Amino acid sequence: MRHSTRRGLATGAFALSAAVILSACSGGGGTSPSSDASGDSGELTPVKLQLQWLPQAQFAGYFAAVEQGFFKDEGLEVEIIPSGGDIVPQDALANGDVDFAIAWVPKVLGSIEAGANLTDIAQIFQRSGTLQVSWADSGIDSVADFEGKKIGSWGFGNEWEIFAAMAAEDLDATTVQIITQDFNMNAFLQGDIDAAQAMTYNEYAQLLETTDPETGELYQPEDFNVISYQDTVGAMLQDAVWADTERLASDEAYADTAVKFLKAVIKGWVYSRENPDEAAAITLASGSGWGPSHELWMMNEINKLIWPSPDGIGIIDEAAWNQTVEGALAAVNETGAHLITEEPPSTAYSNEYIQKALDELEEEGGIDVLGEEFTPLEVELQEGGN
Repeated sequence: MRHSTRRGLATGAFALSAAVILSACSGGGGTSPSSDASGDSGELTPVKLQLQWLPQAQFAGYFAAVEQGFFKDEGLEVEIIPSGGDIVPQDALANGDVDFAIAWVPKVLGSIEAGANLTDIAQIFQRSGTLQVSWADSGIDSVADFEGKKIGSWGFGNEWEIFAAMAAEDLDATTVQIITQDFNMNAFLQGDIDAAQAMTYNEYAQLLETTDPETGELYQPEDFNVISYQDTVGAMLQDAVWADTERLASDEAYADTAVKFLKAVIKGWVYSRENPDEAAAITLASGSGWGPSHELWMMNEINKLIWPSPDGIGIIDEAAWNQTVEGALAAVNETGAHLITEEPPSTAYSNEYIQKALDELEEEGGIDVLGEEFTPLEVELQEGGN
């Protein structure tokens, strides 16, 4: 039994200032896209992209598009703005502070119901990367086993897959004790949580790069039970590119910029798939606070969430979208609150812009946007992710 283990985990990535700003070119853009600054005229259109979190391989495609010059090739000067939790990406977009934002679909559905006018224009992550991790001897083998247990969640809109999966099991959220956990596994290792929330690409790796005090060796997968929400009805779409709905409809230059932006983003993610070591190094150089083995693990796991993309990277699958909406409608948290109470508007997602980007790239040739031959790496984590 290791339930009382007390061991700290690295939190270097979270100590990084959210004020870090990276640009595709020196001089950073500070204005929204306009017809006066186009790639055709030889000038670069300034674009602001709001991330959902700090620099790390979760966003490798965007950083690779900067470093490899893909944005510049499309006539764009892209400023990447991190968030350490102090910025809500969809709010920054809805307020007009940025041009595009990266955020999970359920979080934005809640904002749309509250009045935000936003459109998912590219669903980068095709699969959910959320896990619930317990000890191997815990008896927690499925969501149905949550009843009466202490279930960890980060909150901030990351919890809705838990409640959607519980609803599918007819499990009342009041029958579990929701414990707010930090973005690490400390509370779980200390025995304060029975099943902790974790991402395949981050917190789960934190466990596997931690030493088991009973053996003196790193923890192994067999030490844990892992429930993947992708295998449940509660699975929801995650990292997507969001745009301002009204601007897409009324500003031709903005809509054109959206297509150019997505073309570069696609190239960035294809580069990250084909060059995972280099992509991980780019995110490290861009400000990630993780160690190199952790960053490579993250890059590898992120690629698994994207590839293969049978319809082309970024295309929003209607069935996956509908499942996300259904889960969002069914989810009720421990206080009785709902994420959404009605279907989102038809403008909440559109394949128009990502399809144009894919079509243009097909005409240009040389880019594999499906990733059918993608094979993940075997990454060996080191203690502390070093």
